[in-house]
Amino acid sequence: MTRRSLLAALASPLLAQPAPVRLTDVTARAGLGFRHNSGAFGAKYLPETMGPGCAFLDYDQDGWLDILLVNGSDWPGHKRTRSTPRLLRNNRDGTFRDVTREAGLDTELYGLGVTVGDFDNDGYPDLYITAVGQNRLFHNNGRGRFVDVTQSSGLGGRESFSTSALWFDYDRDGYLDLFVCNYVRWSPGQDVRCSLDGKLKSYCTPEAYRGATCWLFRNRRDGTFEDVTAGSGLFDPSSKSLGAALLDFDQDGWPDLFVANDTQPNKIYRNNRDGTFREMAVRQGVAFSEDGRVRAGMGVDAADFARTGYPGIAITNFDNEMMGLYERSGEAYTDRALPRGVGGPSRDRLGFGCLFGDLDLDGHLDLIVLNGHIDDTVRNVGRRTSHAQVPHLFHNDGPGGFRDIAPLAGPDFAAPKIGRGLALGDFDRDGDLDVLVTTNGGPAYLYRNDTGAGHQSIRFRLRGGPSNRDAIGAVLHLFDASGRQTAMVKSGSSYLSASDLALTFGLGRSPRAQRAVVYWPSGRQQEARDLAAGRSYLWIEGKAPEVLTSR
Repeated sequence: MTRRSLLAALASPLLAQPAPVRLTDVTARAGLGFRHNSGAFGAKYLPETMGPGCAFLDYDQDGWLDILLVNGSDWPGHKRTRSTPRLLRNNRDGTFRDVTREAGLDTELYGLGVTVGDFDNDGYPDLYITAVGQNRLFHNNGRGRFVDVTQSSGLGGRESFSTSALWFDYDRDGYLDLFVCNYVRWSPGQDVRCSLDGKLKSYCTPEAYRGATCWLFRNRRDGTFEDVTAGSGLFDPSSKSLGAALLDFDQDGWPDLFVANDTQPNKIYRNNRDGTFREMAVRQGVAFSEDGRVRAGMGVDAADFARTGYPGIAITNFDNEMMGLYERSGEAYTDRALPRGVGGPSRDRLGFGCLFGDLDLDGHLDLIVLNGHIDDTVRNVGRRTSHAQVPHLFHNDGPGGFRDIAPLAGPDFAAPKIGRGLALGDFDRDGDLDVLVTTNGGPAYLYRNDTGAGHQSIRFRLRGGPSNRDAIGAVLHLFDASGRQTAMVKSGSSYLSASDLALTFGLGRSPRAQRAVVYWPSGRQQEARDLAAGRSYLWIEGKAPEVLTSR
């Protein structure tokens, strides 16, 4: 039997099953027309393997999600083309229009990641783009244009190799603060020569470079930020950080942080409620693999996928390491990747972006994972892997664990890619989650969710009053006939990317939810009852939820 026929035989039982999720490639119809520029010219510079990230956001606040695609640039001395980030405005008909220039984002930088948040509470989302060199803060002026306020905000003058970032209100003063991951100390002048075969130069692992601390910037509430890293308990120059997730693992109402590190122990930081954090990864069981080894942590997400009320954690790693899937067990976490069904399928792939989301709206969070190696020469050194790799779509079967249904989701989605950034959002406002994907040195993809199971959702867009306006850190519990679902409004997660902040709950065929309870970052608690399925609600702190759309 040939290798092709063997793969077909193994796949046939899966393909014979009905498709729980269907993702349709609408990239061309939507008009994305983007290709990532890694700047690669043959020198094999480390940052070329990393980007790019992406984001869903409603930058003009018209109620329709727009798209931001981060881009790299050519290296100094090797100029071939001009490349910038790309902002695409939703035309409300399934297509997008490039508004990068008119929006003030037509600027060159070696961009990697992005996080979206309204740092000044003016009602319009702002952008922080991480980069090799100087990261940039772009303030949304509310008139369709972004203004670079990096220097005036106090965030300038820092050369870095920054990766993921997130907004959160760590001191609960009603204004968003900024957390930034940094990878390693690298510059073209410090580039190290590495080789896989002893002859040709290849991309180095991070072990060839010294680490770099993450940063924490406190919002002064006047448009400027203060670097409080040194006194916050987050300073750690040994870290090599790629992914960050917001969670409240001890459920005390204060936002905690999880950081995925590459070839260094992962970190989980407990918020001490006094402006400082305590690192507890070893005690919580998330620092190492089950056999006590560090892994190459890339992307991360935290969500209540087991419906226990506690956030679980998914972490993508290098090939031959498999993913981590941590569940809360007593006072700590246990890696359940193998028994839950995600360990085996992920072992021979190199993962980057990962997100939990209820794609088929059955009330159970599924898990999407993007894969792709760092170098096309990997096939020359006897590795059982390839540069472009098939993504995972792990369907949550409830008590049965997860099963990879990527081949069922559609041939375009399941095609091998050099996957990196991943974001979720409902760009067509039909109530389900669509998927935005970026690839290293390649195109971006937009997948419309066309799942036809007849399931419905309830969606909530929370708006803070005393809390930060984006309500980042708010936790909402939804109760229906199947029990309780829990979700947090959070920025960050995945890898270098930002998903829509709205919360989507799948109800299956239930016509309504009995009640919803939200815990705001300010400490306030509110409850609403008898919420109909098929609706999106705006819930303003201190008021009753109001219907935004019905389907």
